[in-house]
Amino acid sequence: MSTIERDTRHEIIDVAERFFRQIGYQKTTVADIAKSLRMSPANVYRFFDSKKAINEAVAERSMIELEATVAAIAAEKRPAAERLRDILAATCRINAARYLDNHRLHEMVACAMEESWDVVRGHIERYDAILRVVVADGVAKGEFTARDPITATHCVRMAMLRFCHPLLLGQCAELPGPSIEEMIDFILAGLGAGRQVA
Repeated sequence: MSTIERDTRHEIIDVAERFFRQIGYQKTTVADIAKSLRMSPANVYRFFDSKKAINEAVAERSMIELEATVAAIAAEKRPAAERLRDILAATCRINAARYLDNHRLHEMVACAMEESWDVVRGHIERYDAILRVVVADGVAKGEFTARDPITATHCVRMAMLRFCHPLLLGQCAELPGPSIEEMIDFILAGLGAGRQVA
């Protein structure tokens, strides 16, 4: 793909995301996106074979931005418990800022989860890989007493679902339960942070 083609692809994604935010995924048409870019729908279809493919690209870019943020935290030279705390808090903060006040983006994510599960599954696998590095480091250095970093990573992600899942953030906002800080404390305690290994 040439630089011009790559730039055009990025422009299509930018405009699509703007429309998804403003009028919603269902109401946005490829013709709307094309008209905004002063090109024909046929030209948009040269880069994306369907509106679903455009949605996948918008969703994937959003997921990759989050992954880059948490990967940078994971790579810091600090105790694993501190890094894990910051990764979980950042994930919640970023997703809340992105989705909590924008119900139209909820629609986009719901469609991505229904129609493009491979994109979502790829994100979960990459996110878990980042978490697993930190958890395994904590286990190796005796910070965590959890024995299996893979299982521990899955448990951490599942425990945080209500605070990080784009759709559950809004749906669970009014339910009674722990704060994000209390949940992270609970997770770290479950990993055995602060306990001496016998």
